[in-house]
Amino acid sequence: MRQMSAADLRIKERETREEVFKLRLKLRTNQLESRTNYYNARRELARILTLIQEQAIGAASTGKVAGAKKVVRAGKR
Repeated sequence: MRQMSAADLRIKERETREEVFKLRLKLRTNQLESRTNYYNARRELARILTLIQEQAIGAASTGKVAGAKKVVRAGKR
């Protein structure tokens, strides 16, 4: 997944969010046979969101994205 572009990751994010929604609905209505699918879908969504964030931070630090903020951490005073 790390080789995917930001646009592809956004598409994958949308698909995974829909999958998580459907699985959560089935889980709450007791139609889901195994909770593992739901938990795995949530983990996949978290991985995708992490990659999107990493790309945004990387692009911001190199100045590739117009208007992106560079992440600056406050140091000890």
